[in-house]
Amino acid sequence: MPTARQALLDAALRALDDGPWRTVRMVDVATLAGVSRQTLYNEFGTKGGLAGALLRRAADGYLAGVDRALTAPAPDRPAAVALWTVRAARQDALVKALLTGHWAEGLPRPDRRPGSRGRTGGRPPPAPGELLALVRDRMAAVSPEETAGRCEIALRLALSCVIVPVPGDDATDSRALHLVREASRTAGTRQAGAGQAGTGQAGAGRAGLSGPSRTAGGRSPR
Repeated sequence: MPTARQALLDAALRALDDGPWRTVRMVDVATLAGVSRQTLYNEFGTKGGLAGALLRRAADGYLAGVDRALTAPAPDRPAAVALWTVRAARQDALVKALLTGHWAEGLPRPDRRPGSRGRTGGRPPPAPGELLALVRDRMAAVSPEETAGRCEIALRLALSCVIVPVPGDDATDSRALHLVREASRTAGTRQAGAGQAGTGQAGAGRAGLSGPSRTAGGRSPR
């Protein structure tokens, strides 16, 4: 059975489906949840507190999906996270706004003014750059072979498909997968090439130091 807090958040989302956030009334949310208005205010303090809690829950749900995607086999993890990111943003306008920083008309927005946390309680939802960093660090932690930079590239490619999708959901998903896999393949090829070049240079250096020159070997001692 959901807690009063969960019921209130679910009710707030239903109210948001029926109209823009500015028209959502606290009394209506409490009625939808089947609790008293006092319970609502006890949980969230203000309408801004309720908005912040909705956004935090959306961010936490997205990050939980990232963790599930990271259970894929190591080579597929960047693509799995990219695909989840594109789909999550398409299915949830709050997730899309949190990832991109673009708040469509009618959505609740985070209150980042000084002191807002004290008025609404709880931790603020992450800004887009903070959310990207959280995902990047999760990816790098479970895949040591992937540098943080390569993980960030995969995420930013996925976000490009969120911001500018191609026609059709399946086509957008396929495009995101292609871009991330191509970037990973190219990065892997470059890394391997750099490693081989470094090995070759080291070998050449060792050869030059260990063997006497033919000129020196041909000289007669005086």
